[in-house]
Amino acid sequence: MLPDEHRTIDFFAEDALPVPRLAPAEAEHIAAAHLGLTARAQALGSQQDANFLMHTGDGTPLAILKIANPAFGAVEIDAADTAADLIASACPDLRIATVLRRPDGSPRRTTVDTDSGPAVARLLRHLPGGTLSGPRHLSPATVAGMGALAGKVSSALRDFRHPGLDRVLQWDPRHADRVVAKLAGHIAEPDRRAAVLAATEEAWAQLRRLADALPSQAVHMDLTDDNLIRRPDSRPPLPDGIIDFGDVTTSWAVGELAVSLSSMLHHDGIEPHHVLPAVRAFHAVRPLSAEEADAVWPIVVLRAAVLVVSGRHQAVVDEDNAYAKDALDHEWRIFEQATSLPLPVMSHLVRDAAGLTDTPARTDAPVRPLLRDLAADDITLLDLSTDADSMDHGAWTDAGTEDRLTTAALADGAAAVAIPYARPRLTRTPPLSALSPATVPTGTDLRLGRDAVVQAPVEGEVLAAAPGHVELTYGTQVLSLSFPHADRPVVTAGASVRAGEDIAHLGSGTPVHIALRDADGPAAPRLVRPEYAAGWLALTADPAPLLGLPAAPGRTGEEDLLDRRDAVFATVQEHYYANPPRIERGWRHHLLSTDGRSYLDIVNNVTPLGHAHPRVERAVSRQARRLNTNSRFHYASVVEFTERLAALLPDPLDTVFLVNSGSEAVDLGLRLAIGASGRHDVVALREAYHGWTYASDAVSTSLQDNPNALTSRPSWVHTVDSPNSYRGRHRGPDAVRYAPEAVALLDELAAAGRPAGAFIGETFYGNAGGVALPDGYLAQVYAAVRRHGGLAVADEVQVGYGRLGHWFWGFEQQGVVPDIVCVAKAMGNGHPLGAVITSRAVADRYRDQGYFFSSTGGSPVSSVVGLTVLDTLRDEDLQGNAVRVGGHLKNRLEALADRYGIIGAVHGSGLYLGLELVRDRERLEPATEETAELCDRMLDLGVVVQPTGDHLNILKIKPPLCLDTTAADFFADMLDLALTQLGHAR
Repeated sequence: MLPDEHRTIDFFAEDALPVPRLAPAEAEHIAAAHLGLTARAQALGSQQDANFLMHTGDGTPLAILKIANPAFGAVEIDAADTAADLIASACPDLRIATVLRRPDGSPRRTTVDTDSGPAVARLLRHLPGGTLSGPRHLSPATVAGMGALAGKVSSALRDFRHPGLDRVLQWDPRHADRVVAKLAGHIAEPDRRAAVLAATEEAWAQLRRLADALPSQAVHMDLTDDNLIRRPDSRPPLPDGIIDFGDVTTSWAVGELAVSLSSMLHHDGIEPHHVLPAVRAFHAVRPLSAEEADAVWPIVVLRAAVLVVSGRHQAVVDEDNAYAKDALDHEWRIFEQATSLPLPVMSHLVRDAAGLTDTPARTDAPVRPLLRDLAADDITLLDLSTDADSMDHGAWTDAGTEDRLTTAALADGAAAVAIPYARPRLTRTPPLSALSPATVPTGTDLRLGRDAVVQAPVEGEVLAAAPGHVELTYGTQVLSLSFPHADRPVVTAGASVRAGEDIAHLGSGTPVHIALRDADGPAAPRLVRPEYAAGWLALTADPAPLLGLPAAPGRTGEEDLLDRRDAVFATVQEHYYANPPRIERGWRHHLLSTDGRSYLDIVNNVTPLGHAHPRVERAVSRQARRLNTNSRFHYASVVEFTERLAALLPDPLDTVFLVNSGSEAVDLGLRLAIGASGRHDVVALREAYHGWTYASDAVSTSLQDNPNALTSRPSWVHTVDSPNSYRGRHRGPDAVRYAPEAVALLDELAAAGRPAGAFIGETFYGNAGGVALPDGYLAQVYAAVRRHGGLAVADEVQVGYGRLGHWFWGFEQQGVVPDIVCVAKAMGNGHPLGAVITSRAVADRYRDQGYFFSSTGGSPVSSVVGLTVLDTLRDEDLQGNAVRVGGHLKNRLEALADRYGIIGAVHGSGLYLGLELVRDRERLEPATEETAELCDRMLDLGVVVQPTGDHLNILKIKPPLCLDTTAADFFADMLDLALTQLGHAR
């Protein structure tokens, strides 16, 4: 025992806490002589203790030797070990670095002499998996895992009592103001020192108001990325282990969460809104009170300030401590992120994340309207949201759109034009951006169409008055008016005003910004980013009632839209992403959310021309105004379309059936083949998806679409190996073996008296990630099936229509001509349209089975759409664009493969590419979880991309064919950034 076993530390009584200096040889001696462990020692970093990994000669970890800082007494060490045991017992799903025991059950703990005095040494359980330390981006799942773990620890320690918890630590937020005051002088840069002191003062003032309502209990107080151990092989990294109980103490319970949040803020790409999943997860395990929610971010700020001053201090007093010095930069980044938004904004965001948001009190209606003699009916509201018709035809990309629309409304006789509060403005959205733009207005912008007098809406006081700006009280709020500097208010600062008294005289054409904010809150930017809008809008109010207009509705209904979808929409019809953005508009290769965020669309092969193509819109609108019925009626468009479609196919493919989807096309194609051949057996490729109808599903063998695909096929379906030259049974040059094996199966079926009536396959693997079939594969297989009286059915649903660039149809790459071609997706640019093209002889055999009819297949509107798509593909040279841009993009992706070992291969041609991710390029272990995490990160960076393949480890890259080089480079750049942030750089 130490001389005073009951002593506990008081940080403010210590001059410094340098790490005890011991060489690895000394650590080995302590472990062997005092703790019964003979092992090699490897020094580990620490802020104040000395830590060593004890391992065998071959490097196998055995334990952690921790030699506590001599300032810590034995009773404190016992409290830490007891807390660890308690959590291990209460949370069996967590791994805890508990103290190891001797055979007699006593802890492997002793007192040793160090250069700083006697210290407690003990052996702790080693937890494999590694910490969450380092710059790697933290996925939402990881962040939520950290929050949930903190909630479990908080719950487990709620009733823990121990005399060793009665200590004064520099990390306890209850003492943060004193710690900063004591150590701030070690920050050499005056501007940084001033920033830390100011942030500490503000956060401490907020906590003083809340302190009495914050429950205290035993806390770990260091559940940071450095002390949370990831579950071995978890992808993304998920924490399930806890080390380092050296800061266990009694403090505010909510500090457990705040400390964990602060440690997230230095990771690549993490900003404050990214930590909110941890708040939700913590709250689900250990509910927060409203006061605790309000305290979370002030404690985060204080923790950041303490880290900065303590890090600088430790680097001075412990010059040889590389661990402390290496942490200085990321400690400053934590502080920058923690203070990047006003405290009230972040507190409201935390409340919102925990579901503790209160409806803000509304200020009473004004006694007088803000603008004298201007009625609400004279004001035109300008909708610039994603839903607005004024945003059609890509108007949101034009920098002059707001001014053009405003000028047009004034010219039409409006006395004023108002852009409403809180409704995201799509006009402020750049087409390509790694960060969400500031689109959400915190006030109302007004443009006057005639001279107007601004009057006081209620009795109040003028808080500020200067050219172009005036502020006055409005109940418990502040009303701010901003206008050109040439205009001066007619009131002075400090004056009292009566309702109806003149404030300013403004001329026609004057732009005015009107904002209402809480009197004790920060001034809000005119536009804020959607992720932070809930925080800012809680501190502001809609100025519309000041103009006689109704206030904007709240967010009711938006949050439960996914729940409503699940309630009525079969859940097997899945949606992209766990928390998807709400997409209500598209333009070319961009998708637009209701938050005003633009996403680059990398997956939409349904719209080859691009979203909302004006030519298609005009054609549909014109035809819908005239006629839309079924194809039994006689009209020109169905003839013209089918002629054009048949002309794109080689002889003898000259006869067209029109349907509504790819599934229907494949189903009909199989029925045609079986009817014409008189044979009911079908051979299909494995790892392919063909549709959801009975017949198309029967020949689909994609494991992601049906995990039981290979064991649930009907008896008439026979499958052959996927001719995947990258990860199939035969790879590289050996891929030539696939075709003879498929031919052998066809021959065996014929010899058994069951010759195949059809062979169906994608002509260029789509669902498997854009892998080309081996050269000559289809020529050999088509010849074999025909030799036995069957037909060759080509599924061109995904790869047809010029997407491959060098070939309009996938079968052209193989140098073959199928008997039946099934096509859909690209045909209608989003309109439901599919087709089967075959020879007249095969088509006529269908009459043996009855007649064919599709109510809307080949309708006038569908036929016009089909014609328009073909015209536009030709006129805009989109197949040529697929060659040019697709080649450029493939080169960019192949260059990334040289830098990132996780990229196994770049498949495909034109603008049908696949980026296959693997954990090992030799074994080709699929990087399934890594691919999912990458897709989530790419969404955050403004790119919609999704996985495909049986292992969901291939990024499917099939954007609209109008994709330009700028967008292709943006995709490659964001992929580069995301791969780096997720730790995949070599």
